[in-house]
Amino acid sequence: MHLIALLGVVLSSALTPAKTWCAPDAPLTVSVKAEGNERLVLTQFGSDTELGSKDVAGDSTPDLKTLFPQVKDAGCYVLYLVPKDKKLNEFTGTPLVIKVRDDKRPGTAPGPMVTKIEPLRYVVMTTKQGPVTMAFYYDVAPNTVNSFLTLAEQGYYDGLLFHRIIKDFMIQGGDPRGDGTGGPGYSLEQEFNDRPHHEGVLSMARATDPNSAGSQFFICLDYGHTKALDHQYTAFGKVTSGMDVVKAIGAVQTGPEDRPIEKQVIEKMEVKPVTSAENPYAGLLK
Repeated sequence: MHLIALLGVVLSSALTPAKTWCAPDAPLTVSVKAEGNERLVLTQFGSDTELGSKDVAGDSTPDLKTLFPQVKDAGCYVLYLVPKDKKLNEFTGTPLVIKVRDDKRPGTAPGPMVTKIEPLRYVVMTTKQGPVTMAFYYDVAPNTVNSFLTLAEQGYYDGLLFHRIIKDFMIQGGDPRGDGTGGPGYSLEQEFNDRPHHEGVLSMARATDPNSAGSQFFICLDYGHTKALDHQYTAFGKVTSGMDVVKAIGAVQTGPEDRPIEKQVIEKMEVKPVTSAENPYAGLLK
C-alpha cells in the first residue's frame, strides 16, 4: 500500500501509527489526538473482549509494547480510542489493526518477524441494483486483504463486470478483460484458512495452481453448494449489508459459460475508514 494513500485515511483519525511497519525490537508508537484523557483499548480481531485498557493523555505518543505486552506476540489485534466512561462501541476516530506476523519460512528462528499497523477499513461496492458493504478477514488473509483494498482504493475495480454467475453458487468479478483470463499482473500466494464459505463470504478465484489468485473474486450465495470450497480457496471477507443486492445479481439470466445476458457492472468500490457510526466489523465473526 502506498504510504500517501494510507496517511490520507488516518489523518482524520484520533489514532495515527508512527509508521506502517515495525521491527520486532523497535517501539510500536502511535499518536493520540483527543480533547481530553481517554482510554486505549486492545482486543483480538473479531472479538469485543478487552485484552487490556490503559488511560492516556489526549495529546501523547505511547509505545503500545509498554502498555500492552500482548502485541509482542504473533496475532491480529484491534486498538480503539475510547472516551472515559464510554463503552467500547462508542470509540472515537478509526481503530487500528495490529498484525504481528510470525516468521514461517523454513529454517528460520521462531517468533514475530514484523508488525504491520494500519487503520481498520471496509468497502462499499456500488452496483445498478444497489450498494454492498464488505468487511475483511485481516487476521487469516492479510496479504489478500491488502491487495484487494489497494486495488479498490486505486480504482481498479470501477467499471469491471461480474462476468460469471452461477445461480445458488456464486457471482464472480474483478477481471479487467471480462472473460475470466485477466488479472492485476501479479499473483498472490494462497491463504487458505478455516473460515467457511457461507452465504456472503468473499473468496479469491484462482486457476489450478493454488498460488494463482490475482484480482478476481467471488461472493458465495448458498453454503449448501459452496461448502466444498472450504480450505481450497482463500476466504478473505464477508458482505455485511446488501446481500439482497448480491442475490439479485446472482439471479440474472445467463448464457454460455455462465455469462450474464445483461452486463452486471461494478460501478464503484469505495474504501472507507471504520467509525463508531459506520462499523461493519461489529459482529463480523459471530
